Amino acid sequence: MKKRDLSESHVLYNLMVHPDVFPFVRQKAASFEEFLFLTKQTIEEEDQGNIISRTILDEWYNPIGTINLFDVQDGYGFLGTWIGQPYFGKGYNSLAKEAFFSELFYEKDIHTIFMRIRKENIRSQKAAEKIPYVTLANETRKDVYDQLNQGQDIYNLYQIEKDNYLMHMLRTQTQPLEIVEEHLKEA
Repeated sequence: MKKRDLSESHVLYNLMVHPDVFPFVRQKAASFEEFLFLTKQTIEEEDQGNIISRTILDEWYNPIGTINLFDVQDGYGFLGTWIGQPYFGKGYNSLAKEAFFSELFYEKDIHTIFMRIRKENIRSQKAAEKIPYVTLANETRKDVYDQLNQGQDIYNLYQIEKDNYLMHMLRTQTQPLEIVEEHLKEA
């Protein structure tokens, strides 16, 4: 993963417009010029602290998608991820999420990550439900769930709490033990 920049725009735009990807992208662009504008806007919004956005890279450092935390405020935000169709099912999504969550919880002041997933987007729901520290929040965060579902699209709401993430990391010891213990003391 790396911070967003304009140099990868052509590759990302071409991946984003694929019919298996485009319907599920939050920041849709109807043209390359619009995508370039949205990317510039995203970079500016990150500088202002409203979004955290990264480019997902493959093992050869080619851009293959984006991962974002939108609407950042008061220690939470909404996750938005997309990966280009040629990279579906190859493990990039889970690797990108692990790296991004680690950055958000260890380096940024984030304590809750929400994921809104359209109920008809079965691929994304299954991916979210595979993550052991993700919980379905339709009932526990009914206020947020109801606010999301005022329009035409109907979403499921998932959440990742920092404490659940840290406990999972402690159990699986994918982070050095002293880092996890230090963050647990702070929580």
